[in-house]
Amino acid sequence: MIPFLAVALLLTGIPHSGASAKSAIKDLVIDLNVPQVEREAVDNKIDLRALHVYDDGRFMLASQNLVWSSSNKNVASVKDGAVTLSGHNGKTFISVSDGIFTDRIAIQFKGNQGQILVEKEKGKRYDLIGHAIKNMTMEEKVGQLLMPDFRNFKGQTVTVMTDELAEQVKKYHLGGVLLFQPNTVTATQTTKLVAAYQEAAGKYGLLISIDQEGGNTTRLQSGTHFPGNMALGAAGSEELSEKVGKAIGEELHAAGINFNFGPVLDVNNNPDNPVIGVRSFGEDPELVAKLGKAYIRGLQATGTAATAKHFPGHGDTAVDSHLGLPEVGHEKERLKQVELYPFQQAMDAGMDAVMTAHVTFPKIDDTKAISKKDGTEIAIPATLSHKVLTGLMREEMGFKGVIVTDAMNMLAIADHFGPVDAAVRAVKAGADIILMPVGLDVVANGLYEAVNSGDLSIERIEQSVERILTLKLNRGIVKPEAAPNVDEMAANAEKVWRSAEHLQLEKEAAEKSITLVKNNGVLPLKAAAGDRIVVVGSNATTLGPEVQKHHSNVTVINSATLLSGANLTTAKSAKYIIVGTNTSNVAGRLPSANLMRLVNQMIDETDAEVIGVGLRNPYDIMAYPNVNAYLAQYGTREASYEASANTIFGVNKPTGKLPVAIYNQDGSVLYGYGHGLGY
Repeated sequence: MIPFLAVALLLTGIPHSGASAKSAIKDLVIDLNVPQVEREAVDNKIDLRALHVYDDGRFMLASQNLVWSSSNKNVASVKDGAVTLSGHNGKTFISVSDGIFTDRIAIQFKGNQGQILVEKEKGKRYDLIGHAIKNMTMEEKVGQLLMPDFRNFKGQTVTVMTDELAEQVKKYHLGGVLLFQPNTVTATQTTKLVAAYQEAAGKYGLLISIDQEGGNTTRLQSGTHFPGNMALGAAGSEELSEKVGKAIGEELHAAGINFNFGPVLDVNNNPDNPVIGVRSFGEDPELVAKLGKAYIRGLQATGTAATAKHFPGHGDTAVDSHLGLPEVGHEKERLKQVELYPFQQAMDAGMDAVMTAHVTFPKIDDTKAISKKDGTEIAIPATLSHKVLTGLMREEMGFKGVIVTDAMNMLAIADHFGPVDAAVRAVKAGADIILMPVGLDVVANGLYEAVNSGDLSIERIEQSVERILTLKLNRGIVKPEAAPNVDEMAANAEKVWRSAEHLQLEKEAAEKSITLVKNNGVLPLKAAAGDRIVVVGSNATTLGPEVQKHHSNVTVINSATLLSGANLTTAKSAKYIIVGTNTSNVAGRLPSANLMRLVNQMIDETDAEVIGVGLRNPYDIMAYPNVNAYLAQYGTREASYEASANTIFGVNKPTGKLPVAIYNQDGSVLYGYGHGLGY
């Protein structure tokens, strides 16, 4: 290997794009030689990146005048850092040079053992992260922990970068930003906004995050609307979950979005849960772990970081933490068997990040605080608990990745803790990223003051910075010396978003998720030409047109309350009535709710065969158990409506199985976990 060269001194004062003229290149390093960086071969291929290291601590993606070579091309070839192994046994050194500096890494293929071994070079030159942290100011270090959203800025929806917004990124040395649906109108607009954020960033690339779970939590307005986790849970296929995770990652990656807050690994074992519900794969920890790992595998294969949420588990709650402070009162042993199990499995499989839950777990941490809302004594939520984040997650479960708080503006936190107190508590507890701080200026200055006063140690901040920079290096989130061609990136994103392949996968996932829960010989529907079909209830104007594709005599009644007059007369003339119900909470599915009264009116006051469709929540049949047939579709995106209509008419053969049990009003089981009928 060519040693570190003294000629580095000759480069002092030579400016590079993205680096100041005062900063000089001191080395060229292959990123996989950095001790913290981990990367596995996929299909006998490994991507390497060449990084220029500057004397002010930054590292940047080198691209010009690079020469890559392999010492043994029988073992592997390399082009622009992309290494392809031939399948022949042996060892090769992959080298890169910019004409002044050189680095190399050894790759060995052992075909008889099915192993690809990477042997890193060693030495101080590879301590890029330590060098970076040493050269950061305190404010730069704190900035890496801050991840605000700019859904709106100065009263305007953010769809393009402004000088004032760019100044916010620079002023607070932000480590990342969070995008919401209003920020992501089209593929081209989103790609250009993301590129502008990266251009505005300081020394280090930004984590650009988003909640692209699938299903109801889908942020890309013009992207593919894949069915959500419970739909995948009903389909029960690891292969399908991995494909969906990969497709979501491809759409995010194409636009430059590098950090997805998904998948949800909460075990939804409480049917009264108002905030998780269909965002969960189901009620069985094994199913959640199996499908969650597959989703993560697919997502991370695209270079997009994955985040499991909401640790230690938000599934067994009946309070929405956006609105209040929920509690999970189980003992630790029970938590390990249920709530913690999917998280442990995902951690062991190499998951990038975990998002915390604003939920109290008194059997893990019974520490109390005084609520700023009303002065009462409350338990500390997991987000602010050292025993949960450091004791349980880090020390007991061995997680080494990044911990992100759930949004700090949610009322479970905002009501009871001040913005600065909450942020300081979260960092002390072990959180690495403060998501959506309440008042960026207030929280940033509050953290500076906490460090300067000694209330928060700089060593604790540096631990988080190391983990964040490690994630950035692992996912290639590094500022490039040569500015990217944003128009080319946008054109590619336009091709990837809602590509024919992704739309076909969306259709496949929707069709495989449909669960036929009840069928008294009504389905598949074989309506005669003169038979009237009435579609009524929630979203009838969306479900109705899908039904009309299969039958000519279909009347759509847009009502979610009891029918009267002409509408009731029309319903009574129907041979078949299809009722869609869309609920997300306990109140909505009570028999006394207007929508549920409508369904039972159709059952009791007409002679029609009534087919219920749980558009979102599979539990809806609890309120109308006497319906003739019932389907669960788990989501309100177009593909799911189409899949339900296709199933009703026998075009799609139902194969979905309930990923949750459905109960009677008295708490007994109406339909068990894993139940599902076929044709």
